[in-house]
This record gives sequence, structure tokens and C-alpha cells, in this order.
Amino acid sequence: MSDKSVMRKGEKIPRRPAPEFDEIEGGFIAALKRDGLFGTALEDKNQYGPHGMMVLLMIVATLTGGVLLLLRSL
Repeated sequence: MSDKSVMRKGEKIPRRPAPEFDEIEGGFIAALKRDGLFGTALEDKNQYGPHGMMVLLMIVATLTGGVLLLLRSL
């Protein structure tokens, strides 16, 4: 176990510290303008990573549904 891991009572797996990110003022749109969708969602460059991941999931699900609908109509 490394020095940075924290073992709490009753837990079998040590917690790792949270990744470094820059706080951003102005909400999710400002985060997307500064770091982009992939930087926000996948690289956790700011505190809106989970929000960015949900938006990315909706985009991928929409594209997948569109491709499946297109293939069904052939």
C-alpha cells in the first residue's frame, strides 16, 4: 500500500486521493469552452467531469441509435 492511499475502518480496498483539477467559475458551459468536452469528461480537468460524461453518453447513444435505425431500414 502506498503512502498516499487511505485505509478507513471497515474497508478492504484503500482509497486513492482525488485527481487534481482546476475549479472553474461560470458553470458547465464555461468548462466546455475552456477545456472542451473530452478534456472535461475524460481527463477530469475541472469539477464538471461527471456532467461531461453524461453529455458524452447521450451523444454516443444518439449516434448508435441512428446507425441502428439506418441499418434496420436497409
